[in-house]
Amino acid sequence: MFKKKPDKFALYLVDFATHLDKTADYFVNFKVEDVESLHEFADTIKQYESEADNKVHTIIKDLNQAFITPIEREDILQLTMTLDDIVDGLEEFTALMDVYQILSSNTYIDRFADYIKKCASEILVSMELISQSKLPDIEPHAIQIKDYESQCDELYRDSLRYLFQEEKDPIHVIKYKEIYETLEEIADYCQDVASILQSIIMKNA
Repeated sequence: MFKKKPDKFALYLVDFATHLDKTADYFVNFKVEDVESLHEFADTIKQYESEADNKVHTIIKDLNQAFITPIEREDILQLTMTLDDIVDGLEEFTALMDVYQILSSNTYIDRFADYIKKCASEILVSMELISQSKLPDIEPHAIQIKDYESQCDELYRDSLRYLFQEEKDPIHVIKYKEIYETLEEIADYCQDVASILQSIIMKNA
């Protein structure tokens, strides 16, 4: 007769994951055409990153005052900080694109971005399952995130192999090596979220 309301912290995690998914969607779909649109791209992602920082502050403040949490407070904190790491990574990537004045994407960047967006979508579903107290149902989504990260590992090796074999300009090599490393690091953060989720499932089984 009376449905239990989702816990405040579970809703915070859903809100943060929704924000990440929105950021990743913009990240994937925005088309850079010139210097002006590159600035717009970097500035908008920076705004998303600032909003994520505000969410972190709110969660930590409330967590310090909470008596009961839906899952261990350490797990809530780890999820919060790792979600923030992903958004920070997206902001770092766009800042590098702006600094290096890279006005076009390539196949490797596009594929990395696609995997990151897919990870963000899986993370959002997982946080919604936490809010619904359906922890066992999270497992396939955590596995899927790890599979996407594994594909990013292969993509990273392929991108560097192509870069060092085909590119003759050393400055270009330096720029794109850092770009690919940043994208791979974002995928690693997504995998970290999956590992935390699997740990939560085990502890609450």
